[in-house]
Amino acid sequence: MGEVARSSLDLDAAFRAALAGLTAADRCDAVGAIDAARGLELFESQVTSRHLDLAARRLGAARQGFYSIGSSGHEGNAAVAAALRVDDPALLHYRSGAFFVQRCRQIPGADPIRDVLLGVVAAAADPISGGRHKVFGSKQASIIPQTSTIASQLPRAVGLAFALDRAARLGIPCPWPADAVVVCSFGDASANHSTATGAINAAVHAAHQGVPMPLVLVCEDNGIGISVPTPPDWIERSYGPRPGLTYLAADGCDLPDALGVAEDAVDLARTWRVPVFLHLRTVRLGGHAGSDVEAAYRGPAELAADLARDPLLGTARFLLGAGIADAVDLLDRYERIGARVRDTADEVLREARLDSAAAVTAPLAPSSPDAIRSDVESRAADRVEPVGVRGRAYGRGADRGQSSGATENTGSQRVSTAPARPLPMTLAQAINHTLGELLARDDDVLVFGEDVARKGGVYGVTKGLRKRFGARRVFDTLLDEQAVLGTALGTGLAGFVPIPEIQYLAYVHNAADQIRGEAATLSFFSNGQYRNPMVVRIAGLAYQKGFGGHFHNDDSLAALRDIPGVVVAVPARADDAAAMLRTCVSAARVDGRVCLFVEPIALYHTRDLHPGDESWLAPPTSEHVPIGSARVYGDGTDLTLVTFGNGVPMCLRTADRLAAQGIHARVLDLRWLNPLPVADLLHHAEATGHVLVADETRRTGGVSESVFAALIDAGFPGTLARVTSEDSFVPLGPAADTVLLSESAIEAAAQRLRRT
Repeated sequence: MGEVARSSLDLDAAFRAALAGLTAADRCDAVGAIDAARGLELFESQVTSRHLDLAARRLGAARQGFYSIGSSGHEGNAAVAAALRVDDPALLHYRSGAFFVQRCRQIPGADPIRDVLLGVVAAAADPISGGRHKVFGSKQASIIPQTSTIASQLPRAVGLAFALDRAARLGIPCPWPADAVVVCSFGDASANHSTATGAINAAVHAAHQGVPMPLVLVCEDNGIGISVPTPPDWIERSYGPRPGLTYLAADGCDLPDALGVAEDAVDLARTWRVPVFLHLRTVRLGGHAGSDVEAAYRGPAELAADLARDPLLGTARFLLGAGIADAVDLLDRYERIGARVRDTADEVLREARLDSAAAVTAPLAPSSPDAIRSDVESRAADRVEPVGVRGRAYGRGADRGQSSGATENTGSQRVSTAPARPLPMTLAQAINHTLGELLARDDDVLVFGEDVARKGGVYGVTKGLRKRFGARRVFDTLLDEQAVLGTALGTGLAGFVPIPEIQYLAYVHNAADQIRGEAATLSFFSNGQYRNPMVVRIAGLAYQKGFGGHFHNDDSLAALRDIPGVVVAVPARADDAAAMLRTCVSAARVDGRVCLFVEPIALYHTRDLHPGDESWLAPPTSEHVPIGSARVYGDGTDLTLVTFGNGVPMCLRTADRLAAQGIHARVLDLRWLNPLPVADLLHHAEATGHVLVADETRRTGGVSESVFAALIDAGFPGTLARVTSEDSFVPLGPAADTVLLSESAIEAAAQRLRRT
C-alpha cells in the first residue's frame, strides 16, 4: 500500500482514537451557541467531506480515481455555508468540500456524496462537469464550478457582486435575488497572487465609490502553499488594515466561532452591500494533493500540531461538552457516513466515462447558427434609436456634437419605422454607431473598460455613448485588465451581455487567464449549465504611424486563437464591423459564446483605399454575417490572396497592380480567425489553384500556419505560399516597416508564385 493510502488510514485512525478519548468533562466555552439539530447537521457535513477525501485518496491509490485535492482540515467552511442562503452564489476554493456538502444538504433530492464521487472517478453522469473535471459545482445550489488554482475566480466573483445591484436597477432578469451575497473562497498562498490582490483591490475601489459590492471573501488559511509556508501573521497584516475592507477572523477548527463570525460577515455584506474579508484559520491534513507526501517537507511536530487541531475533533468536543451527543453517538454517525461513502464509491465505479472527443468537447463551442441569424434579423427588424440621435449624420463631421434634442439618459426610444440608411462611415464610426444601436435596442448590453466612458475611448470609438445611455450602461473601469474581464465574467453570469474593451492587444496578455482559464472553461466544467456570454472588444494589430512600439502595435494573435471554443473576429471595414459585431452579440446571447472582437487600430479612421477615393467608407449594415464565413473581393482566376485585417486593403491595392501585369487575383478576407472559414477558403483556393497567404502576424505561430494546415488537411492540390511579418516585436518609428508585412512583399511573392 502506498504512502497516500497509509496517510488516509492514519488520518482516519487518529480521529477515531482522539474521539474515543473525549469525555463529557471536556466542556466547551461556546455551550448554547449552536442548537443541537444544527450542531449535529454541521458535524455530519464535516464528516461527509472527510470521508469523501478518504475515498478519493483510496480510489486514486487504486488507479480507479483521478487527481483530487482534499479538503481535510478545512471542514470549518461548513459554517460559512450555514451562514448563507442557498440562493447566494458561491465560487469555491478546491478545499471547500464541507461547504459543498452543507449547501447541497439544503437542496431537496441532492446527493453531495454521489455527486462528488462521480467527479472523482470522472463519470459522465457527474451532474456538474459531466466527467470532465473534479470540481465543486451545482446549478441547483448556486455553486458555480471553478478550477480556483490561483484564485482566478476572484475577478469573476467581484464582477458578479457588482452585477447583482445593477441587474435589479436595470430590470435585467438575473438568476439570483437582488439582496443576494456572493461568496468566494481561496487559499492563503493564492491570496498573494496578482489575480487575488487585483480583484480585492477592485472590490474595495468600487465600494469606495459607493458602488454596491455584496461580497464575502473567505481566505481559508492553512499556513502553507503546497510546501511553502505562509507566515502566521501575513494574511492579517496584508488585509486586516485595508481601508474599505471589513476584516473578520475566525478559527475554522472551532465550529461555534466559525459560524458566529461567518454569520457576522454575511450580515454585514448583505445589509451594507460592502466587501467583507473573512480570515478562516484552518489546517491541512493529509498532504496537498494526489501523491504529495508532506512528511518530506514538514516536521513531525508540525504535523502533530495540525492533527491536534482537526476541525472534526473540535466539533466533536463542542457537541460532547454541550451535552448534544456522546462519543458513542458521534462515532456511530462517523461510521455510518463512512459506510455510505464507501458503498457509493463502489457504485460509481460502474458508471460510464466519456469515450469520444465529440462527447468531451460538446459544451465547448455551442453553435446555433439559425438561432443566431434569427436573433440578429428579428432585432434588426425592431430597430431602436438612442435618444437624441435620430437623423444624425454619421459620416463626415459625425463627431461634432449631437442634435439639439440630445440629453443624458439611461434608456432608449423605440420607433415604429426604421431610420434612414446611415451615411458611409469609417470603421471606428461604424463600431460606435452599432454599439449605440445595440445599447438602445437591448437593455442587457453593457459597454465598459478603461477610458471608454467620459473620454469615449483612446481612439474615440465609444464617444458619446455614456452621455446617451448613462453611467449604469456605459462606464469606466480601473486600469486592470483582470478586473475588466472579471466584470464581464460576473455580469455575464447575472444576465447581461457585456461588451468590455481591452485598450490594446498587448494588454490582454496581462489577463489572458481570465479568458483561457475562466471564460472559456466555464461551459466545459459545467457541461453547459453555466455560460459566459461576452464580446471583448480589443484594439490591436500594427501599422499605426508615428505612435506605438510593440505595446501599441502588437501583431500577435496566437495566444487567443488556440483557446478552445473562443470566437476570434477581425473586421477590416465598416460594414463588416457592424454586421460582425451584431453577430457576436447574438452568439453571446443565444449560445453563451465568448467572442474576441479584434479591431485593427490602423484602419479605425481610414477613408481611402486609393488616395482621395473614400472607397474604404461604408454604411454600417444590420445584416447577419455567419460566424466562420469569409468575404471575397473580385473573381480573378490566376491567384487567391488570403488575408485579414490590415492585409485586406493592402492586398486589394496589390491586386490592382498585379492586374496591370496580367495577373488576375481575387482577395479573400477571412474575417473570422477562429473558427476559420474553411469551406470558403477551400472554394476560393480551388477556383484559382494558387494561394498566397498575406499574414500581418508573425511567421511563427501566425495565422498563415493554420490556413496552410486547413488547406492541406482538406487535400488542396494547388500551389501554396505565404508572406508574413517577421518574428519580432514591433519597434518604434520607421524601423517598424522593416519587420511588418508590406505591399511590396505581397506583390513580389505573388509574382514568384505565378512563375512556379
